[in-house]
Amino acid sequence: MKTEKIVASRRTLITGLASAGGLLLAGCSKELPPTYGNILRMGDLLTYQSQRLLLPSNSLAKEYARRDISSIPAIGNTNPADSHQQTYNAARGATYEHLRAGGFADWRLSIEGRVARPGTYSLTDLQRFPSRTQITKHTCEEGWSAIAEWTGVQLRRVLEAAGMLPSARFVNFYAFDDTADGIDMHDALHPQTILAYGMNGRELPVPHGAPVRLRVETQLGYKSVKFLQRIVVTNEFDDLGKLGPLQNGWSWYVGI
Repeated sequence: MKTEKIVASRRTLITGLASAGGLLLAGCSKELPPTYGNILRMGDLLTYQSQRLLLPSNSLAKEYARRDISSIPAIGNTNPADSHQQTYNAARGATYEHLRAGGFADWRLSIEGRVARPGTYSLTDLQRFPSRTQITKHTCEEGWSAIAEWTGVQLRRVLEAAGMLPSARFVNFYAFDDTADGIDMHDALHPQTILAYGMNGRELPVPHGAPVRLRVETQLGYKSVKFLQRIVVTNEFDDLGKLGPLQNGWSWYVGI
């Protein structure tokens, strides 16, 4: 009898997930991340929609005192110019090495897509914006966490300067290696989402994404893309193909 109840419960769970997935798929559009008919991806989308619906708008991630700062390992690609790195790109790696040798004086961040004034921003340009410093916890999907201080410009200020169009829905980030990721406009305009050029009171070090990296404090650490090269604002969801998280087995939305 107990075994029959367990089997029945499992069937109920699977049926419920499938039904929920069907409802999600029916509501999917180019403004929502796709599920590809995958149960886990349906769960991701359910989490995304639930957090957007239930949590207070612009609720802040916890910020800490300087005494709480801890050591933080550099995970993933620690140098786009290193051909031994898993996500190495030969062309962009060579460009990165040239920029690094020049102290990133010639580095430019391109802002493209659904903006009225597409263009490029140097490190000095970004530093002219009002800065924001925040001490936050980097939560890794591998189970470790660390606290660091990040200084940069709020992403929303840069998007506003570029003339973000009313039709904008998503912001995608491309790095100097074979890495890309995206967030929705809710997270893009969040006050703690910054383009960081400083860490723990110093310039952002190369292993942590120099000269500029994204910080998305409301999601797991891997959403904070390092080694930024360009930003594309779009009105449709793009899984970013082989560069993006979905086709590499990761969730697109990992809110915390």
